[in-house]
Amino acid sequence: MENKNTLIAFGLILVIYAAYILIFPPPSNDSKVVEEKQPEVVSPVSAGESSVKTKSEEKISLLPAKTLPPRIDKESNNNKERKIFLENELFRAVLTNAGARIEKFELKKFKSEAGPDSGNIFLVNAELPHLGTLSSSGTGELAFSGDRFYQIAGGEDNYSVSGSNEATVVFQSVENQLLIEKIYRFRGNDYSFQMDLRVTNQGENVLSGSLETIMLQPFDESMKGNRFTFVGTATLFDDKLKTDSIEDLEKKPATYSGSVGWTGFEDKYFLKALVPLGGRKTEILLQMENSNVVNRVKEPQVQQLRPGETLQHEYLVYFGPRDLDILKNVGHRLEAVVDFGYFDIIARPLLSVLKFFYGFVGNYGWAIILLTVVIKILFWPLTDKSYGSMKAMQKIQPEMQKLRQKYKDDKQRLNVEIMQLYRTHKVNPLGGCLPMIIQIPVFFALYKVLMDDIALRHAPFMFWIQDLSAKDPYYITPIIMGVTMFIQQKLTPSTMDSTQAKILLYMPLVFTFMFLNFPSGLVIYWLVNNLLTILQQYLINRKPA
Repeated sequence: MENKNTLIAFGLILVIYAAYILIFPPPSNDSKVVEEKQPEVVSPVSAGESSVKTKSEEKISLLPAKTLPPRIDKESNNNKERKIFLENELFRAVLTNAGARIEKFELKKFKSEAGPDSGNIFLVNAELPHLGTLSSSGTGELAFSGDRFYQIAGGEDNYSVSGSNEATVVFQSVENQLLIEKIYRFRGNDYSFQMDLRVTNQGENVLSGSLETIMLQPFDESMKGNRFTFVGTATLFDDKLKTDSIEDLEKKPATYSGSVGWTGFEDKYFLKALVPLGGRKTEILLQMENSNVVNRVKEPQVQQLRPGETLQHEYLVYFGPRDLDILKNVGHRLEAVVDFGYFDIIARPLLSVLKFFYGFVGNYGWAIILLTVVIKILFWPLTDKSYGSMKAMQKIQPEMQKLRQKYKDDKQRLNVEIMQLYRTHKVNPLGGCLPMIIQIPVFFALYKVLMDDIALRHAPFMFWIQDLSAKDPYYITPIIMGVTMFIQQKLTPSTMDSTQAKILLYMPLVFTFMFLNFPSGLVIYWLVNNLLTILQQYLINRKPA
């Protein structure tokens, strides 16, 4: 089989892949099965007792408060709003007693836009006409509204947490025979925190009903139609990561019942997730409500609550970056949300190496260049062999043309003679193609890393490139990349006829337009790779035939 046009084949594969990612969403990830368990009904908890039950293998342990305040009577309820301001090394949060919910959640290490004058990004900002996030309510005889006012135990309104220290905020309210408590526990240097919902039967009769907690994500049209990134809900369910886009939820709600590991909302760089603890059986309802994406976490069955008993739901909440290392450290398989597609097994080691280089140079632009050099060195022997084979094929082209002319009416004899020619000159017709094919998965894996990983978000390089996750504002690097591709093309040994050569001339132009709106970090990788390839081709061409 003759190797007519390796570069065209390689280019077409890239074009096909680019078209593929524009049309089809990324595949789901597999995850571990979560053990099913019914919601926990416990005896009343005294002020000093712990009610947190997490698995020993979980990597995070949010300890319960050492002392909880006395429980309140119905007469203590009022409709006056009170807010709690809490800060640790990573975020600032505002909690309100209206619904005992998170009203604001500001990430201290991430800006909303690139540049020194930009403010921090808010994952929650409830200055909108809805309940806000992490609202809880009950149904049946356990009914209470999600927007009710709670009493806040203690007189402190401002908390600052650092290191392994912990802050606990307790909300309490009484509704008929029910004592309702929501308890938040925060630690320093941690994007995750714990939220417990407790409902105690203070009456004399058995009560039946269920509890639910909802997490809302305000929606606007800018969140739709992004071809390169997924925006929507993510749920770890029944051994798989299930994703539902906003477009999907506008058509119909989605329901997952049974082994639910967690549910949340993700965009390109951030994740808000709610993790039911204790492995209890949970039902998730995902839907659009009043311009909000709603993750509704509830019990699939009605619960019976005897006098003096407490129905308790425990959650781990994560509001933070879609950073692979951070999510692994939190546990609960949250890292499954970081999906590099079919080349995930290659992309994750490449990401680790990229971060390793960043630790040395302190600049992701230079880290990309170092990673490109390392990849080029690793594949240098294969590339050398590929271009050597192409050069050998170019050398025997005159004899090939003679054979085609001589046996133009006898295809079978022509194939026999061509194979004999290959054996005589010790040429492998696949030698120029196979080494390049081996490199294609590495390119696609690195493409996904540079396109999606949060490490490049607002990461500056130098000069006019101040955000490696954004396109080059002046299109300088894509144009230079196109020029280097043209030079590389001229140096590459060719076995093409005139028609094929003319087609190949358009490839640099096509790739330049493709890369105009790609992240500048990806363009830098491709540009440096082209420069190294030009150097290698120059050295190969200088070798004697």
